[in-house]
Amino acid sequence: MPSGAPAPGAGIDGLTLVIVTFNRSGYLRGLLQSVAALDPAPEHIVVVDNASTDDTAAVLAGIQPGFPVPLSVERLTKNTGGSGGFAAGVRRALGDGAKWLWLMDDDVEVLPGAVSALAKWTGKYDCIHGRRLDETGKPFFWQHRFLPALGIHVPVRGDVFRNSPVFATNVGCFEGMLVSAGVVRAIGLPDSRFFINGDDEMYGWLASLQHEVVYVNDFVLQKVRPQKQIDLGIRHLNDSSDLSRFCAMRNRGHTAGYLRVHGRFNPVGFAAGTALTAAKEILRLLAVEHSLRGAGSLWRGWRESRRILGDKNWQPMSPLGTGSVQDNAATPPPAE
Repeated sequence: MPSGAPAPGAGIDGLTLVIVTFNRSGYLRGLLQSVAALDPAPEHIVVVDNASTDDTAAVLAGIQPGFPVPLSVERLTKNTGGSGGFAAGVRRALGDGAKWLWLMDDDVEVLPGAVSALAKWTGKYDCIHGRRLDETGKPFFWQHRFLPALGIHVPVRGDVFRNSPVFATNVGCFEGMLVSAGVVRAIGLPDSRFFINGDDEMYGWLASLQHEVVYVNDFVLQKVRPQKQIDLGIRHLNDSSDLSRFCAMRNRGHTAGYLRVHGRFNPVGFAAGTALTAAKEILRLLAVEHSLRGAGSLWRGWRESRRILGDKNWQPMSPLGTGSVQDNAATPPPAE
């Protein structure tokens, strides 16, 4: 565990920002502009271009020279999804000597003072999430815990910071997770088999088995991509896509694999969790998107999850240890 809290206003020693982007050059430009204004700033940036077909390459080529923070671009030859992109970016950052990794999607911007706000927690915790605003400037709901018995994360009601500026959790979010290199080496790279949906949740859970995972009462990011959503009182439900719905169900198979490895798999509870996952996605279709088109993706994803559950050769991502950084599970994007 890290020791020695940094001085007020200090940066984070060895901090690398890892951004994964795909066909959203406008959002990427805004994010990088917000990072350029940070003081203190990360020591290095790794942008993973997930085989974008828009003008992302040209935008990065124009920004890279003279950017105030050293910026490296890792361009992939195929779209490996968020999980594959973060696996590639984390591998690159560790290979370049990162001590801390700040994992970030491309549709957010960082708020002034974000690095120093997070720095004050790095002397005590190894996996830290700051708070976020939505695109309207209101607090963005993110307070969950993972229930291994069901294999799902559930929202925590109320003001989790009422009595403390730290909320202990056991899930992760790649929209701003700050994680130490030691944790990454202990649990491995993000599992690229997830493609999207659930990869960060599982990564946070794996981290929580050995380290404290926390959500702190410091606003550090703002979401800038508008989404259709409804307020359910205990959480917000956003719009989605057929690919995300497919992966939400398909990745139940990978989640079960991790629960089995760690002796936490309950077949009856997990089946109930799968039914709740499907019900949530159907509610999302009806209440947010006002259509049942897309329900077929849930069925296809569930069938694929059954195949994964029956795969006797399934293995988790391996720890990286202290040796060379390697990719343990590079897989192609899922096909529907």
